[in-house]
Amino acid sequence: MSNTLEAIHLLELKLKDVLTRYEFLKKENEVLLQQNGELQYLLNEKEQQLEAQEKKFEVLKVAKTIEGSNKDSRNTKLKINALIREIDKCITLLNA
Repeated sequence: MSNTLEAIHLLELKLKDVLTRYEFLKKENEVLLQQNGELQYLLNEKEQQLEAQEKKFEVLKVAKTIEGSNKDSRNTKLKINALIREIDKCITLLNA
């Protein structure tokens, strides 16, 4: 009889330990999920900032090419043609 009681007591202790660990891991998981969400938000924000900076850089390159000397006239013409094609695509999409 005492072996059975000891086994039940041991099982009860192990079950309490498992439940304690479960609750700890559950809370830790919630914290990690919250941190993950915050980091995802920051990452998206930084990606948008990077995209904006890349656009500004492209505009600056075009501006510098346009104000540049005659040696850069070929690059200037290529940039202007690319911009015109992009504008034409936008107009086509708006008319569709």
